[in-house]
Amino acid sequence: MNWTQPDITWGPLVPILVVLLSAAAGILVEAFIRTHATRRLVQFVLSVGALVVALGAAIVLWATHEGSGTVVLRLMLVVDKQSLAWQIMLMVFGILAVLLFAARTRGGEEEFTPLGSTSPGTLDETRALRQGFQVTEVFPLALFAVGGMMLFTAVTDFVFLFVALELFSLPLYILVALARRRRSLSHEAALKYFLLGAFSSAIYIFGVALLFGATTQTSFTAVQRAIEIIAGHDPLIIAAAVLILVGLFFKIGAVPFHSWVPDVYQGAPSPVTAFMAAATKAAAVAALLRIVYASFYPLEWELNWLFWTIAIVTMIVGTLVALVQTDIKRMLAYSSIAHAGFILVAFAGFSAEALSSLPFYLLAYGLATIGAFAIVTQVRERTPDGAVGAEATRLGQWAGLGKRAPWLAAAMAIFLLSFAGIPLTAGFVGKFVVFRSAITEGAWPLVLVAVLASAAAAFFYIRLIVLMFFTDVPEGQAESIEIEYSPLTRAVVVVTAALTLVLGVVPGPALAVAEDAAVMLSSLTDGK
Repeated sequence: MNWTQPDITWGPLVPILVVLLSAAAGILVEAFIRTHATRRLVQFVLSVGALVVALGAAIVLWATHEGSGTVVLRLMLVVDKQSLAWQIMLMVFGILAVLLFAARTRGGEEEFTPLGSTSPGTLDETRALRQGFQVTEVFPLALFAVGGMMLFTAVTDFVFLFVALELFSLPLYILVALARRRRSLSHEAALKYFLLGAFSSAIYIFGVALLFGATTQTSFTAVQRAIEIIAGHDPLIIAAAVLILVGLFFKIGAVPFHSWVPDVYQGAPSPVTAFMAAATKAAAVAALLRIVYASFYPLEWELNWLFWTIAIVTMIVGTLVALVQTDIKRMLAYSSIAHAGFILVAFAGFSAEALSSLPFYLLAYGLATIGAFAIVTQVRERTPDGAVGAEATRLGQWAGLGKRAPWLAAAMAIFLLSFAGIPLTAGFVGKFVVFRSAITEGAWPLVLVAVLASAAAAFFYIRLIVLMFFTDVPEGQAESIEIEYSPLTRAVVVVTAALTLVLGVVPGPALAVAEDAAVMLSSLTDGK
């Protein structure tokens, strides 16, 4: 049997390779640097440096990109402006997340457990705390996750997409279990995420198997051509397409595949929650766009009902359940579910405008989400002995925050208003362009539901703003709440709040970039 060496164009893969090779180098750092403080510093510098270098390389590729795209590996991997736009976004989210990973309280406490292998509350965990152990593996795990997500945006083969899916999912399962406080809750969240993630991966790969059986192809474009040839669209193809989409709906947290979201958001360390909420959703939407428009486009009539149904149910469930939440992390989790419904609105009728509207929407949502969870890490409970305790996540504990930390409360208000889609914030522009893309395909009833859901969702966002600025601090609570000051966390809050306002006031340049990327994707062939 003759073996043909694959022709791989390595140049466009530089950003992905830099991130993944740096992650591998981070594993070696864990093995060879024994001093905890030194290892932590090296890992932090390596992670930020790798992401900054990769971000610069991606921007250079964008600026020098010509034509419709570069086929890196025939029928399996392509780099075009659409994938580069998503990769740049993911690296920005990654840099912000790494800064949150490295942040510490004024007492030197991190968000992560000192030793991941210990059980919560055991003598081993206490000994590890006293000896100053640090879980610095979180940095290379974050790089592996970012690299897998970047690969996820560029893959054009269903089997290869599964490999990229597992590459970024497995590090996240571990990161969720490493919370320093409320360890049992963190372990429970990681177990739920792992088990449900395994089920969703199995559903996805079963759909790929059915699709291969019906078409004998796994490449996106080859599958699309096979679908166009097969008369009447074989029911096996429809079943396969539904199963594949279900696997991706799980990653964006759409109902009824959302049950992991509130528990994982609440149990995971808040920096990990911020990273997951922003980056995982963006990567999943990027892959969903490429699958729908490069492979399942001939199935528009057959699949449109699925997107309508899931979008409506997701918006309604996410909004209604968020209304009754009393924990801020769970409230933001159900808010994330509602936003998954808003995202799916853009797919109504397979509108071409979705290719430009969704990158902007995910950028706006991701920045506000990272900023909001960064603020959550700064509002802490105070233990009876005066030490800083766990995060104050009960909504009532945020009463009067505007008086104790006005700038922090103001930034949180900006993020909440962006979530609600209030004008002069990035969230408003994001919802506008997403709803417009659906209306162009005649999906105004779906947009009407989305607008009503947005109006209802504004209640729980405004409720928290009222608590922070217009509610007096309950007697005795002022002494039980501590406002932390972490320079790295505050830097993340400032950057995300500023970008949220800038994208809301001057969205033109970002929208132009997104439209440029959409043109590249829609004109891309599989390459010869």
